[in-house]
Amino acid sequence: MGFYLRPQTVSDALTALAGGRYTVLAGATDHFPARVLTRPAEDILDISGVADLDVIRVDAGGIWLPARATWRAVSDAGLPPFAGALVAAARQIGGLQVQNAATVVGNLCNASPAADGIPVLLALDAEVELARLGERRRIAVADFVLGNRRTARAPDELVLGVHIPAPALPARSVFMKLGARAYLVISIVMVALAAEFLPDGRIAAARVAVGACSSRALRLPALEATLCGRFPDPDLVQPDHLAPLRPIDDVRASAAYRRSAALTLLRRAVTSLDEPGCGPT
Repeated sequence: MGFYLRPQTVSDALTALAGGRYTVLAGATDHFPARVLTRPAEDILDISGVADLDVIRVDAGGIWLPARATWRAVSDAGLPPFAGALVAAARQIGGLQVQNAATVVGNLCNASPAADGIPVLLALDAEVELARLGERRRIAVADFVLGNRRTARAPDELVLGVHIPAPALPARSVFMKLGARAYLVISIVMVALAAEFLPDGRIAAARVAVGACSSRALRLPALEATLCGRFPDPDLVQPDHLAPLRPIDDVRASAAYRRSAALTLLRRAVTSLDEPGCGPT
């Protein structure tokens, strides 16, 4: 059996991490299911009692999602329209019990290829803020997630939260996922699209990410470039744009099905940018 610590402050958490190797928990909705068959001896640092890490903030600079912010809190936070993809993901992750406990940062740090939150954070150009004793740093989500279950967090670092910058122009974002059923399911494929708009309705900037089709969620720069300067049109999305993806065959779907589904979801996401009542705000 390992040690169990539940610090009350960030400083206490960083002190513990500086002195030993801990598995950091917040909601623990991924942690315990992964240990049904095996129970490794590990030291646990439970940050669920750290009060400084639970308040979502929205200001002119963007959105701050602290490490303890749950998916339910995201749903209820009244976030601006440019973060619509994040709210949509929050309402589709697990059931209500999971949404009440699971955190956005936990989903990110788990770094599963099928983590619904990661494509959204990529599309929203989010940054991860990490801390160790005497030092803080921010890195892009694209640089934080290194692969399947691998991140750039050092053993003595704590992820304090995620910052989503406010867009320079009117913007909105969308999230779409495909699973074996509508809810309570691991995604077969998911896509996130964020777009900023010119006054005439053309896309000024776009960020597109696809999850569950590679060892980590990936952005599609060629598609982003194609969308820029154009009005939303699903026909702009072509199979060649999916070239960076490396889907696999597994129990949920074949690689060919994942690639086909990703193409369909991307076209639907672009279409949704131009739906009545869903324009840039």
